[in-house]
Amino acid sequence: MIETEPSVTAELAGDRVDVLRAFTADLAARGEELGLIGPLELPRLWTRHILNSAVLAPLIRSGGRVADIGTGGGMPGLVLGIIRPDAEFLLIEPMERRCAWLNEQIEGLELTNVEVRRGRAEEFHGAFEVDQVTARAVTALRKLVPLTAPLLRDGGEMLFLKGAAIHDEIEAAQKVLKKYRLQDISVEELGEGQLTETTRVFRARLGTHG
Repeated sequence: MIETEPSVTAELAGDRVDVLRAFTADLAARGEELGLIGPLELPRLWTRHILNSAVLAPLIRSGGRVADIGTGGGMPGLVLGIIRPDAEFLLIEPMERRCAWLNEQIEGLELTNVEVRRGRAEEFHGAFEVDQVTARAVTALRKLVPLTAPLLRDGGEMLFLKGAAIHDEIEAAQKVLKKYRLQDISVEELGEGQLTETTRVFRARLGTHG
């Protein structure tokens, strides 16, 4: 059974809530079959996946360009693309069938601000620069920072959805954080008072060269 839509959904998605509902319904119907979500995820699809991603939307810069690494079934990149039509999203995903799913969603939901780039993050180093980079459940911080930092322009920002061990990850990544001159490093908890379980976000800004 798919989880009942939480009442806070409309508050988080605003006038884009119907588009978010259409995406979630399709993910619920075909996600397990396509290997996008596990068999146990339907009863917590809204809270664990959709809204866990949606609470990141206020941190997206208006008019900015965002790269989402390892988008998979669309979290958080496609969810954010739906809620924030005022920003441009590049969904970076190496698996062909997931890219096909994402492209199908973009077309079906008529999203003009989202495009898919098939490949791994490191394959796009030097290909473009973005204002922000997002990721969810990709890899540990010490590996994720070197993958994503080269995609950011000077002053660009990392927004990574992380679990309870994020402070340990930060400790283990100290050398890497210094190497890439990351500044304003913080861990924020989003969704308090809205979600049953808050979303932890690692935030950091890429120091300017020179």
